[in-house]
Amino acid sequence: MSDVEWSQVEKEVAQEAFERAYEREINALITEVRERASTITELDDTWLLHDFLSARRHQLDGKYDYKYSVLIFVFAQLVKEGWLHLKELEGLEKDKLTKIAALTRM
Repeated sequence: MSDVEWSQVEKEVAQEAFERAYEREINALITEVRERASTITELDDTWLLHDFLSARRHQLDGKYDYKYSVLIFVFAQLVKEGWLHLKELEGLEKDKLTKIAALTRM
């Protein structure tokens, strides 16, 4: 997929969709952290929250990779997980949309 070309319009659509999905997931994470933090009653709860945050940071850093060579796979994962909708990718070339849609079914 590294030979896939992206037009300027596609780059703009991709950047906006990428940022929208990231913001959604980050907002959900913040909500979850607030809920978890509000239930801390002992030191072990603090360490569990720390471990949760460390794992989530690792997941997010690996998932949100804005390299055009892997962006189709990133978008497919984000659609599959519900952070992005195919409709939000309108403006991408039909072939790219078809590939993303197919990957979400795998």
